[in-house]
Amino acid sequence: MFVILQADVMISFKLTNLLEAENLGPTEIDPQHICSKMDASKNGKFGAFGLLVLPSRDLTERTAVFFRVFQYNGRHIVLMCSDQSRSSTRNRRDKTTYGALVDIDPVKDEFSLRTLIDHSVVESFGGGGKACITARVYPTLAIAEEARVFAFNNGTESVVISELRAWSVKKARINI
Repeated sequence: MFVILQADVMISFKLTNLLEAENLGPTEIDPQHICSKMDASKNGKFGAFGLLVLPSRDLTERTAVFFRVFQYNGRHIVLMCSDQSRSSTRNRRDKTTYGALVDIDPVKDEFSLRTLIDHSVVESFGGGGKACITARVYPTLAIAEEARVFAFNNGTESVVISELRAWSVKKARINI
């Protein structure tokens, strides 16, 4: 747990036993559709795992930025999602779930995720910047001293956090 208003969070994951990754059918390769259908609360073999950004204490509100690993046409693919569907208890807010394919080899590479939080902006970079998703979120409960970040794994297979670093970011002082 890390109390935040403005923060820079870097986390890396390692996976093993990728032979158990779920298969994607030939027509299921649309990242945004998969992320919407299989949001962070849905368990898979490898995913969802990542960060819960600005979660309320009871997790009523949360923005999940996460990975999932699948097998597709004989190779592994990595999906990065940013799920705003539960980011606010307010209605009429954009609660779109976004997705992107990340060009990394999950057998050889670690899964890196860097997330910058600046009040209502959540900008996440997967695979060392190979994918980027930016979203605006408007939590009503996880604000001020209640703002936090959690690492999570909703997959049935183990995920190892190999690195976790977080910094509080302060306002820039510009002298003219």
